[in-house]
Amino acid sequence: MRYGAKVYAIAEMETRKLRHDPTELLTRAIQPMLWLLVFGQVFARSHAIPTGNLNYVDFLAPGVLAQSVLFVAIFYGISIIWERDLGIVHKFLVSPVPRTALVLGKAISAGVRALSQAVIVYLLALALGVKMQWQLAPMLGVIALVLLGAALFSTFSLIIACIVKTRERFMGIGQVLTMPLFFASNAIYPTAIMPDWLRWVAHGNPLTYEVDGLRALMLAGGTSPLGLPADFTVLTVALMVLVMMAGWIYSRIAT
Repeated sequence: MRYGAKVYAIAEMETRKLRHDPTELLTRAIQPMLWLLVFGQVFARSHAIPTGNLNYVDFLAPGVLAQSVLFVAIFYGISIIWERDLGIVHKFLVSPVPRTALVLGKAISAGVRALSQAVIVYLLALALGVKMQWQLAPMLGVIALVLLGAALFSTFSLIIACIVKTRERFMGIGQVLTMPLFFASNAIYPTAIMPDWLRWVAHGNPLTYEVDGLRALMLAGGTSPLGLPADFTVLTVALMVLVMMAGWIYSRIAT
């Protein structure tokens, strides 16, 4: 209970920052709008990508949500570099809060930010006539997957920030990582049409499991070829491993 209270305190402190810059939520709505309104509409007309019994815009909506979560989370680590430069990291490190609690609190905060993307994508999908599931259980599953995905990629981002230590290097590495993670997944096309080598890469990509679960839970008639238990297990185990790694390496950013 004490550990949970410390995690909550860090998460609440990080989430409170949104009050000072609520425009961030609005600007992040632009990217999913472009993907669904422009890219999705064009490819739906071309019928270039086989999506089974799903309309392409329906197929794309969960992938756009996962991509939005990825983009929110992967640059989250830059806040750690700012905190080091301002001396805030040193204050955290001399506190009795466990390092993993610091990391997990920040990861949960990233998940809360990512939930705003879920609201945006759901509203866009509703406007575009995407056949969604509105039952409570699937929607709770979507929330859980968004939180898991954001926490995982924000923790990965924190590890990168702890290693590179400068904003310029971090931004460069973040930009290099986002596109391969996105395109080497099932976000905008099914893994069945990928070449064999890319299919193997996709199955090692956590984003693939997030998209797979979102597609099954968000869409009426959506399925999970990988299986929902596998989706949640992979994301949870990967998050636990990264939190332990980040907790061990977190103190290095202060030096």
